Amino acid sequence: MLFTYVICILCELGASVVRYIPVKPVISVFTGIDSLFGMVEEALAGHLGSPDYASQLFGFHQTAYYEKEMGAGLVRRIYSFPRLIEQSELAPLKRFSIEIEDRWRIEGRRQVNIDPGYISLAKLVLATTKDNVHRLCIGDGIFAEVTLYFQKGRFHPWPWTYPDYASEVYRAVFEDIRSIYRRQLRG
Repeated sequence: MLFTYVICILCELGASVVRYIPVKPVISVFTGIDSLFGMVEEALAGHLGSPDYASQLFGFHQTAYYEKEMGAGLVRRIYSFPRLIEQSELAPLKRFSIEIEDRWRIEGRRQVNIDPGYISLAKLVLATTKDNVHRLCIGDGIFAEVTLYFQKGRFHPWPWTYPDYASEVYRAVFEDIRSIYRRQLRG
């Protein structure tokens, strides 16, 4: 409502207003406890609608970074959701995902990791709490990076792209989700 009001005032003043195309939320969930997938999916669905895409389970073995906190044998599933969002909703979505992770902490240790992002026609963007040279702060201690870019019919990695996200298998997942998103935009 406020956005529409501001648009009307700006239009009356003769301003040119750029409205961004909404983006498709994607969320990576990894855990070593299979039953948590359903519970996390349900929590996310309350905010974004029931998933319109859920990948197969992928072994999470590209790094040992999370093993001390979450144990070995982690698996990942990537979801997309039907409710398109504004790009500016990514930081609040990351904060919400942290709240969900906190529901299942045991003695301060996470049992599940939830990493939100979005797909536009041009890119995959991921949110994180960790700053780095290629990440921009998007508010409230949350940073974003363009993880993959879309060119010539395919997603492509950057030098900083995580090895799993750079793999052909993951890029195919995001290309499938991008196809769903394109259909949504066409109505």
